[in-house]
Amino acid sequence: MNETFVYNSLGNKNIKGISQWQSPSNIALIKYWGKKPDQIPMNPSLSLTLTNCYSKTRISYQSEVLSNDDFKFSLLFEGKREISFENKLLTFFDRIKHYCPYLLNLKLIIESSNSFPHSSGIASSASFYSALSLSIMDIEKHLNSKIEKDFFFKKASFLARLGSGSACRSLMGPVSLWGESELFKDSSDLYAIKYQNEINAVFNDVNDTVLLVDKGKKDVSSSLGHGLMNGHSFSNDRIKQAHNNLKEIKSALKTGDYDLFIKIVEIEALSLHAMMMTSDPCFILMKPNTLQIIKEVWEYRKETNSKICFTLDAGANIHLLYPQNEYEKIQNFISLKLSIFCENGEYINDKIGVGPNKL
Repeated sequence: MNETFVYNSLGNKNIKGISQWQSPSNIALIKYWGKKPDQIPMNPSLSLTLTNCYSKTRISYQSEVLSNDDFKFSLLFEGKREISFENKLLTFFDRIKHYCPYLLNLKLIIESSNSFPHSSGIASSASFYSALSLSIMDIEKHLNSKIEKDFFFKKASFLARLGSGSACRSLMGPVSLWGESELFKDSSDLYAIKYQNEINAVFNDVNDTVLLVDKGKKDVSSSLGHGLMNGHSFSNDRIKQAHNNLKEIKSALKTGDYDLFIKIVEIEALSLHAMMMTSDPCFILMKPNTLQIIKEVWEYRKETNSKICFTLDAGANIHLLYPQNEYEKIQNFISLKLSIFCENGEYINDKIGVGPNKL
């Protein structure tokens, strides 16, 4: 266990209050796939923080003397009780109780909602756990007003990781890095950091349109998929590839080499799904319409010399990344050529963002 983030103040104050945060989803450009124990990634990952895809999470808390070491909480998601969410949340609280023991003396009412469809490949767990962890850190700040801003967000990222690995990357933007890498001296497996290196101006206004190919729940959860990397035939090669691609995209971001950026982003997306298709047992999360969209994007880029590219998380939906100066043309392309491959013709227009907001 890491003792840096343990809250070990003598005694707890009698407190009550409300905290509410809005935290965005993020889309990984360099993917992590596979976890070591305690939510440690097998390889570093790099992501863009979004703007319009977010979770709002509110915690009402009040001191209460509890008879045992059980957590006392209720959870409403989109105004309804979700038993499966409660079970996952109980696992999360059990993981963080060593770092936030004050939670055992509180009654919590948690309310959360998304601006996008749940379980549709837009990292709803990332935005939820990041917003939840920020609210928990507000409680800790209530107990210890001397907590500094840097520690506040670093511990929030540390806690969010214990709920969902990718959640730790939603704590800062526009670009964040999670996982140890010799390329970045402050990088860590325990929390994400803001990408501090130079980013060329051509990447300042990246748009992300999420094509909702399938809004249903995934056939295989990400947690199960990560587990299948243990003993995977290509695991070591994939880890080497991710490190090499991180080096390449670092160069592209600095120099403004958009073609190299496109190459790495798409290779990473396809490699992620290749690992799924070659695991044991194997599984496929892409849908026929996912492949149709990829073909259309490649044809469009070839014909127009556009800087559009695609990426995917562990699901069927596609994120289209493209510069602001192509916005109108890409919107027309989506409307005429790509929306027919989306469920009910639906897609979400988003863009690169700066991170969470306290409400």
